[in-house]
Amino acid sequence: MTDAVVFDLDGVIVDSEPVWEEVRRAYVADRGGRWLPDTQRRLMGMSTGEWSTYLSTELGVDRSPEQVATEVVDEMARRYARGVPVIDDSVAVVRRLAGRWPLGLASSSPTRLIAAALAATGLTDVFRFTLSTEETARGKPAPDVYLAVAGRLGVDPARCVAVEDSSNGVRSAAAAGMRVVAVPHGGYPLDPDAERLATRVLSAVGELTDAVVEAI
Repeated sequence: MTDAVVFDLDGVIVDSEPVWEEVRRAYVADRGGRWLPDTQRRLMGMSTGEWSTYLSTELGVDRSPEQVATEVVDEMARRYARGVPVIDDSVAVVRRLAGRWPLGLASSSPTRLIAAALAATGLTDVFRFTLSTEETARGKPAPDVYLAVAGRLGVDPARCVAVEDSSNGVRSAAAAGMRVVAVPHGGYPLDPDAERLATRVLSAVGELTDAVVEAI
């Protein structure tokens, strides 16, 4: 049933969602914008172009989307240079599954942050193909990035298992026709509709074994 496994990065391999929230929340506040109660949930899964436009046009940041993207990603790169927050057991899980299936990575992070995270975790050569939503027409929850990764792997999306943490990520992978293992972040629980789309929900990425993949 499964010919490949496609991982998300943020929230699955690296615990970067809280860092993204801290950086973007401070950026909005420092530039006269207004962070809304649902802002972080809306941003999760957006491409760089989408979230930078949202901060600029919807949250009142007095900077162009291009300036927003550059300045926020620069700050994230500085944070990563001080240390990438790797999720416990994630590297071991990825390596274990890579011994059984070809792996892809479908991430909303900018390409340079993907490269930094994979270098820090020693996983650069483990994934057959990696792709940022910077390189697709639409970010998550649209299926573009998952469809593109499956295509580059030469695998039918219906024969792929995706590993996601966010509601928009689950929606994206499901819309691509993949079976989804959801590993929600404790601070960002799945919306009910996204939880229903997941084939399996785990409490920690360390629970993701070959047997789990085989069973879904």
